[in-house]
Parts: sequence; structure tokens; C-alpha cells
Amino acid sequence: MYEKTFPVKRYKNTLAFLQKHITTTENILDLGVSNPFSEIMKQHGYDVVNTGGEDLDLDFEFVQNSKARVVTAFEIFEHLLAPYNILRAIQADKIVASVPLKLWFAPAYKSKTDPWDRHYHEFEAWQFNWLLEKAGWEIKDTFSWANPVKKFGLRPLLRLFTPRYYIVYAERKKIPESTEFTASE
Repeated sequence: MYEKTFPVKRYKNTLAFLQKHITTTENILDLGVSNPFSEIMKQHGYDVVNTGGEDLDLDFEFVQNSKARVVTAFEIFEHLLAPYNILRAIQADKIVASVPLKLWFAPAYKSKTDPWDRHYHEFEAWQFNWLLEKAGWEIKDTFSWANPVKKFGLRPLLRLFTPRYYIVYAERKKIPESTEFTASE
């Protein structure tokens, strides 16, 4: 995927945000197949297991059976048709997830050669927050950053200051104990 380019700034910001919220004593389930960033997490002392390439729109079994306390999902949810379903299926207490933000001056990304490398969603920050909250997560911290490119033109100029990536740390909402009501109440 990154044969010619390596997202140095994105990886640096993602690692710093992860280290701010997650200790190396907490085991991690990283959604998506093993990738350069999951290897970076391991190099920094994290115990990381990746999902095996299953379609996370349809197959939640591995995620539901995981004993990991933390789930990470870096640049995954934009590829899913229904990310709400996997977010509800996660059994972990914490999540660190990032998504590319929708750029008003550019269409959604679509690879011409890889049918899995397409963005069904490109979120605005409020949309991703809402998705997480509806799926039972309480957002504790967020961060966004621009991603300049080394090209000339109006779009590269706009990328100098328009946030492109958004990362969130959230914890599973605590469900209150069931309260029984009587007909007289």
C-alpha cells in the first residue's frame, strides 16, 4: 500500500495520541490486517493482535471473542458500509480510532485497482463523534491535523491548513443497572 510513500506525519501523530491514552500493559486488538502501523505499535512495546481480513461489515466473531481491553481502528471505518455494527460488537473498554476527514474540495477516495481500497464514508468530525456515541462510546479526547502534500495547485494549498485526519479516544459507556418499575409508578 505504501510502496512509494510512507505517511510519516500521520504515523507520528497517531502514535503520540495512542501513547497519551493507552499503556503498553493493555493488550490491543487492531481492526484490519497487519500493516506498517501495527508493526510500529509492536516496536513501541504494545501487545497487538490484528483481525484476519474478514469483512467487518458482516463478520464480528473475532472481534466479539477478543479479550483485548483496547481496540484500535486506524483508517478503517471509512471503508465500511455500516461501521455502527462493528462498533456495537466490540467488547473492549477503550477504543482509539482515526478517520480521514471529508474534504469539501475533493471527492471521496476510490482506488481504480483495489475494490477494498475505497472510502464509502469520509466523515466530518461531528459525524464520527455521533457514530461513536450512538454505538455506546463516550468520547474522552480528540485531535485533528492537516496533511500537506508536496505538489503545486489550489488543492495542495488548501491541504496546508485544512484538517485531513481526525483521531478519537473513547471509552465504553457504562450501562446503568436495570431498574424495575411497577405499574403504580
